[in-house]
Amino acid sequence: MSKTAIDIQRAANVLKLLGDKTRLTMIKILDNHDACVCEFVEIFKTSQPAISQHVRKLKDAGLVRETRRGQWIIYSLNKDSEYFPLVKDLLLHLPNQDFRLKELEEQGLRISCE
Repeated sequence: MSKTAIDIQRAANVLKLLGDKTRLTMIKILDNHDACVCEFVEIFKTSQPAISQHVRKLKDAGLVRETRRGQWIIYSLNKDSEYFPLVKDLLLHLPNQDFRLKELEEQGLRISCE
């Protein structure tokens, strides 16, 4: 058990948030790589507003942080989050998603926002 236990209700809210396949996959991708919304749009073949909504929910929960690089916003896993130990343990049980970024690279779409 971690040093500080997380309130059950707050843990349930985080797990509910990660119960969505798209958001869970995003978190797994961000475990190894930073990414921008445009990359997630290509990976999930969905609209930019839908992806932005998913990212906003993750950011509002403190699971994801954003960094501005020029005109682009790059997202990364927030390793300072009180939920990070819980999320990290969960991610250990999920298959690697690096192939998704490799597919983008092969299509010439990796970091298409820079």
